[in-house]
Amino acid sequence: MAQNPGAAKKIEAEMPLSLGRVQLVRESWNEPIEVTATGDAHYLELALFSRPHTGLGCFPDIWWPQRFEPIGQMFLVPAKFRFHAKSDCRLLRSIVCIFEPAAVTAWFDRDMQWTSGRLQGSLNIVNPKIRSLLMRIGEELRTPGFAGEMMVELLAAQAAIEVSRHLSGIDEERTAGGLSPSRLKLVDERLSDIAAPPPSLAELAGLCNISVRHLTRGFRISRGQSIGKYVAERGMENAKRLLASGMNVKSVAHAAGFSAPSNFATAFLRATGETPRQYRQKAGIAGYRAQAFRPTSH
Repeated sequence: MAQNPGAAKKIEAEMPLSLGRVQLVRESWNEPIEVTATGDAHYLELALFSRPHTGLGCFPDIWWPQRFEPIGQMFLVPAKFRFHAKSDCRLLRSIVCIFEPAAVTAWFDRDMQWTSGRLQGSLNIVNPKIRSLLMRIGEELRTPGFAGEMMVELLAAQAAIEVSRHLSGIDEERTAGGLSPSRLKLVDERLSDIAAPPPSLAELAGLCNISVRHLTRGFRISRGQSIGKYVAERGMENAKRLLASGMNVKSVAHAAGFSAPSNFATAFLRATGETPRQYRQKAGIAGYRAQAFRPTSH
């Protein structure tokens, strides 16, 4: 994971392994944490200080970028997934396992499908077996004993297998009652069509071949918010894109499904803190600057 500006990080102990490496880390921050990064390795962390409830994480390429889920005391960020984290934490000591993908491919890549539900589950792993294994790794790092490197190697391998088992056990539709990834994708694809008017719940339910009741209940479980709120948020994001493209406010209001531009302006101001005209003007200035400072080829 990338280090946040204003952070002080100290690796108190570290041990290389055939699977990657393990670390005992102390970090402090002088300002709220907000960082977006993509790691080349699987990153498993157990916080030894109580992590504040304000810790939130998002996988913006898989979820809607405004969807943030709580980060628990123990979490995993899979390799190659762009991750956006933010927190008000100021001091943290952690046990970290960094697994190279090639070394654990049989557990994390070959059979693991990184569904939305499993990614959400990876941010708050509540499993006493995994916690116990990481605590033992921390003890070996602090006070190495006989055959310590071999012991840590075995503990880390077992932790990787237990994490894989734990996450593989998450079946977001049958177990949790949520929607399958394919149905969530259908909803997102429909809402991404900025040329079409906002869909009704009946239309979305029809796309998923389920009832409106199943859609609303399952969506709340999968995404942690009502589908009505989600549709409204996506509608505002689409409206921003249309305003930035130069479309006039009246046309954007109509495309967003509002009967009157004044109703759209009120909703837009409530959602963004700006009027549509203010946002359109600001987006136009930003676009002009980007064009003006674009390098020319010779």
